[in-house]
Amino acid sequence: MEITTAMQSKVLIHALPYIQKYANKTVVIKYGGNAMTDAQLKNDVMNDLVLLTLVGIKVVLVHGGGPEITDLLTRMGKESRFVGGLRYTDAETAEVAQMVLAGKINKSLVSLLQQHKGKAIGLCGIDGNMFQVKKHIAQEDLGFVGDVVSVNTHPIEMALENGYIPVISTVGADEAGNIYNINADTAAAQIAAALGSENLIVMTDIKGLLRDKNDDSTLIPFVQVSEVPYLIRQGIISGGMIPKVECCVEAVRRGVKKAVIIDGRIPHSILVEIFSDEGIGTMFQ
Repeated sequence: MEITTAMQSKVLIHALPYIQKYANKTVVIKYGGNAMTDAQLKNDVMNDLVLLTLVGIKVVLVHGGGPEITDLLTRMGKESRFVGGLRYTDAETAEVAQMVLAGKINKSLVSLLQQHKGKAIGLCGIDGNMFQVKKHIAQEDLGFVGDVVSVNTHPIEMALENGYIPVISTVGADEAGNIYNINADTAAAQIAAALGSENLIVMTDIKGLLRDKNDDSTLIPFVQVSEVPYLIRQGIISGGMIPKVECCVEAVRRGVKKAVIIDGRIPHSILVEIFSDEGIGTMFQ
């Protein structure tokens, strides 16, 4: 179908109220899943982020990179082990996480954004003492897995004020200089809350929260944070969805206007979420 000038005009007019709503507001996007590995989807995401900045929206990109950490560890002959969805991280694994996240992935995303005519700067939780980190406490010792105690937003705000997209990898250090691997979902929630963001968008490889995980037609489009404990007891929120949902709940409870889990496999899913009433995926408020 040929796209006419009239059709293009209608799209722009439809987007106008959303552009006005988000103008000069901050949106934190947790980037992960297939949208990080599929070349076309990755290009779509970079284009979306550059477009958002050009219409006056302040974009913060927080990324993971678990599969690439696993791949490098495997090539080193080191087995990956997960406990409750979190990677067991000994000192060597923490060094690998720092190399992969703050080095390879972070800088490749910065480069890709710049190839799409955006302005980007790579940061990690160590830069500017952005993350105050403590060891994550669980029933089983996970080694150098950290929790973000607080976020120093100054390095992020300096980047935003100068027109850059901060691209943040989630490694941090404690006061003694020990390096910690930090779950990217929970770090994104902490960053969104500290910045007073308008929106937290969590990209995944599923349609959103489903009543039946095997049936996409059972998508739950809207969830009140007060409903989450009940949905967990019912088994509707389970497995790997629990930390993603909990990060959305944490963000909303700490002042983020809304948090959304979206399907990053859909081209331009970020634009669909921001520039439409119906949005995409599951919204938490």
